[in-house]
Amino acid sequence: MEAVVSVSADVSFASNQFPKYRIGADNQIFDDIKDDPKGPPLKEVVEQETAHLVEQQKRLSVRDLASKFDKNLAAAAKLSEEAKIREVASLEGHVLLKKLRDALEALRGRLAGRNKEDVEKAISMVEALAVKLTQKEGELIQEKFEVKKLANFLKQASEDAKKLVNQERSFACAEIESARAVVQRFGEALEEEERISQTSGKQELEKLLEEVQESRRIRLMHQPSKVIDMEHELHALRIQIREKSIISVKLQRELAMSKRAQENQFRLYELGGCESLGSSLQVQPCSDEAQELSKCSVQWYRIPTEGSRREIISGANRSIYAPEPFDVGRFLEVDVFSTGQKVVVTTTGPIGPAAGLASYVETLLRKPNTEFNVIISQMNGQNYSSRSVHLFHVGKMRMKLCRGWITKARDSYSTTMQLCGFRGGGNSAAKSLFWQARKGQSFVLVFETERERNAAITLARRYAYDCNVMLAGPDDQAFL
Repeated sequence: MEAVVSVSADVSFASNQFPKYRIGADNQIFDDIKDDPKGPPLKEVVEQETAHLVEQQKRLSVRDLASKFDKNLAAAAKLSEEAKIREVASLEGHVLLKKLRDALEALRGRLAGRNKEDVEKAISMVEALAVKLTQKEGELIQEKFEVKKLANFLKQASEDAKKLVNQERSFACAEIESARAVVQRFGEALEEEERISQTSGKQELEKLLEEVQESRRIRLMHQPSKVIDMEHELHALRIQIREKSIISVKLQRELAMSKRAQENQFRLYELGGCESLGSSLQVQPCSDEAQELSKCSVQWYRIPTEGSRREIISGANRSIYAPEPFDVGRFLEVDVFSTGQKVVVTTTGPIGPAAGLASYVETLLRKPNTEFNVIISQMNGQNYSSRSVHLFHVGKMRMKLCRGWITKARDSYSTTMQLCGFRGGGNSAAKSLFWQARKGQSFVLVFETERERNAAITLARRYAYDCNVMLAGPDDQAFL
C-alpha cells in the first residue's frame, strides 16, 4: 500500500465527511456536497489560512526553512517516483488496449448481425478509452515536467538555505569569538585599573600624610598671631598707599592750575568747564583789566589738530558753548574782541568723549525707532511759548516731531536737513540741539539729559549716512 502523506495540523476543512460522487450524462462526474450552513464560507477559510501561513513564514528562521526545503525535496522525489510508476502503468494500458482492439477486430470478422454491432460498439469504446488514456498520458507528462521543475527549484532552494545556514553559522562564530575577545580585554583592563587604583590610592595616601605632617610643622613654626599681625600691616599699607595716591592727584591738579595761572597771568580771559562731551565751556575773565563779556563779541572755532587751519562754528557767538559729537577729538578756540584788540583762548587738549555714550548708542541702534522726550525752546528762530512735552522720533529713514496725534514736522533724510548742537549759549546748551527739517522750518529742542541729546545727534547722523546723506550743522559742509 502507498504511504499516506501526512497532513499539517494547522489545516481546517470545510466539511467533516467525504463527498459522494455520481456519474451523470456523457460520463460527467458530480458530487453531492452541499454547503454546510453551520460552517464558515470557503473564501473566509482560504483568507484565514493564507494569513496564518504568512505569519508562520515570517516567524520561520533560516534553519526551519532549510528543514522544510529538505522535506519538500523528499516529497518531490516521491512524486517523481509515482510519476514513473504511472508512466509504466500507462504503457501497459496502451499495450492491453491494443491487444484488446486486435482481438475485437478479429472477432468482428467472424460474427454477423447483432453480435457484430456489439463488437463494433466495444471497439469504439476501446478507441475512446485509448484516446482518454492518451490524454491522461499527456497530463501525466505535463505533471512530470512540473514535478521535475518543482524538484529542481526545491533542490536549489535547499542548497541556498544550507549556504545561508552555513554563512550565518560562520558569522555567529566570528561574532562569538570577537565578543569573547572583547570580554577578555575588558577583564584585563578592569584588573589593570584595579591594580593601578590600589597603587595610586596608596601613593595619594602617602602624599596626604606628608602634607598633613608638613602643615603641622608649619603651624608649629608660625603662630596664628603673627599671621594676623601681618594682615593688619598689609591693610594699613594699602590705606597709606591710597591716601598718598589721592594726595598725589591733588598735587598734580594744583600744579596744573598753577602752571595755567602763570601762563594766563598776562591773559585777560580763560575757558572754564570740563573739556569733554556733555558739558559746557564758558569764557571767563581772569584779569582786572578784562572788559565785561557783554561788551565784547565772541566767535568759536573748531581745530582738527593743534596748529592746523581752524573752521568757524556758525552761530557760536556767545560766551557759552556746549561741545557736540563732531567736536570730540578736536581743539576748540574762541576769539574775544574788546576795544579794538583780539584775545584768543584755546582748550588745553582735544574734547574728550562722554562716558558710556558709545554703548548707549549701540543699544539704540538695535531698535527700529527711537523716541526722546523733548521741549520746544524755539521754532523758526522765535521763542516757543508752550513748554509741553513732545516726542522726537529718530528713525532709519526719517525723523518726526509730534505731540500725541499732532505732528509738528516729519521729513526724510535729505541734503537740506541740518542737525547739530545748539550754539546759542545758555544754561541748557548742553541739552539742546538745532534741527532744520526743511528750508523755512527749524526747531531748538531741549532734552531731559545731556546723554540723550548727544545720542540723538549721533544716531540721526548714523542713519542719515546709511541713506547717503551727511547730516551736520549750518556751514559745516566744508568741514565735512
